[in-house]
Amino acid sequence: MMQNIPLARKIRFAIAVVVYLLTVIWIGNFWLLFGLAVIFDIYITKKVPWDFLKRTKDGKKPAAWLEWIDALVFALVAVYIINIFLFQNYKIPTSSLEKTMLVGDHLFVSKLSYGPRMPMTPIAFPLVQNTFPIVNSPSFTKWPKWDYKRLKGFGKVERDDIVVFNFPTGDTVAVYRTNPDYYITIYELGRNQINQNPSLLEGRQFDSEYELRMFINDLGRKIVYNNPSEFGKVLYRPVDRRDNYVKRCVALPGDVFEIRSNQIYINGEAVENPETLQHNHHVITDGTRLNQRFFERLEISQDDVRDGGIGPHYVLPLTESMVETIETYNFVESIRIDEHRNTRGIEQVFPYSRNFPWSRDNYGPLTIPAKGETVELTLENLLLYERIITAYEGNSLHVADGTIFINNEPANSYTFEMDYYFMLGDNRHKSADSRYWGFVPEDHIVGRPILVWLSLNKDKGFPSNIRWNRFFKVVKGD
Repeated sequence: MMQNIPLARKIRFAIAVVVYLLTVIWIGNFWLLFGLAVIFDIYITKKVPWDFLKRTKDGKKPAAWLEWIDALVFALVAVYIINIFLFQNYKIPTSSLEKTMLVGDHLFVSKLSYGPRMPMTPIAFPLVQNTFPIVNSPSFTKWPKWDYKRLKGFGKVERDDIVVFNFPTGDTVAVYRTNPDYYITIYELGRNQINQNPSLLEGRQFDSEYELRMFINDLGRKIVYNNPSEFGKVLYRPVDRRDNYVKRCVALPGDVFEIRSNQIYINGEAVENPETLQHNHHVITDGTRLNQRFFERLEISQDDVRDGGIGPHYVLPLTESMVETIETYNFVESIRIDEHRNTRGIEQVFPYSRNFPWSRDNYGPLTIPAKGETVELTLENLLLYERIITAYEGNSLHVADGTIFINNEPANSYTFEMDYYFMLGDNRHKSADSRYWGFVPEDHIVGRPILVWLSLNKDKGFPSNIRWNRFFKVVKGD
């Protein structure tokens, strides 16, 4: 049989087998070796009519609808491959990166910048992240499920890069209450229940803050599960099917990250702030009401105008250059940056522990976990690392009689299996970021935005809503 096959077809067959075998070895799922039979038939035996959509019994041209199906299938496969290995589209939904990225920016996100990540849920409908609209059904199958693999890219995540990543705490989602995330929601619900009914703690003794947190979370979890009409169905989403977020990477694995009075310090040194960095400022006028022309001149969105108050005391997100401009107006009596300090020692930010009395604007110092590094585990710092140990790196964790157990073995230290990153929004006081939900694991990294191909201003109508000056704007980290 092989003697009658043209040499060119044999060469194509050999190339296809080599590429397929290398892919199977990389994925590590050897059940896929059965696919060699399909490749053999396509190139050699040709027993299965793979082009059946194009064949008719009388040899005539197939029906138009069959050709449309064939073209649609080809297009979907092509888009799926492009989205995995090259780039995908991403739309900026919130103002967390203003003025760097604007709400309504449509981005090309490069998968090659940090290396294409093999899909962990390979059977999925392209162009849909996790849920089909309207019908609200999953757009992916839970089986098969592949381990995390990434091809080598053109570079690696660098400090100050704008990065698209899967939302780390988006593994569990109550579909009617997505903001704040599920874990913050159940913690707040459980804490409120204890505040309303302190007797829930009677007769209970907790040897650590971690054990108390697990108890509080369990109270909140029961409320969510028992009230589906309010919170909706609770869903689990694999890593690559969690919602996409975009933030600035402000700290790399091994960095010591700190915020002092709104200024970031890395390894003890103040970093250079991007020009587009914004903080909320208190603007007090002499009684003059700020008009629409004022806000349009400074390009302040309608959402920020509504949140800013009606005067003469306004709270507005401003860059340094915007502050300098406002200071020149004679009707402005004072302008100062907003700053939160945790003076009462309550849990304001991640890891929501009284052992870490940090705030939005005064945070750390915190060492970012790096692959292969070992950290001492104590009952005091366990809440800082418990999600890494369990959710991100797949271990069991519990505390009994003051002893920490990982995979049912006593543990006083932990060695990280992945690198982690710390992500913030440039609109620092209006950003849900790592200060609230913690570290971003390396397997959650999706890619890097490289180009704005379309930008629409939601505060304006067509065609004035088109931001022509942002068309094909290159995304820079500075």
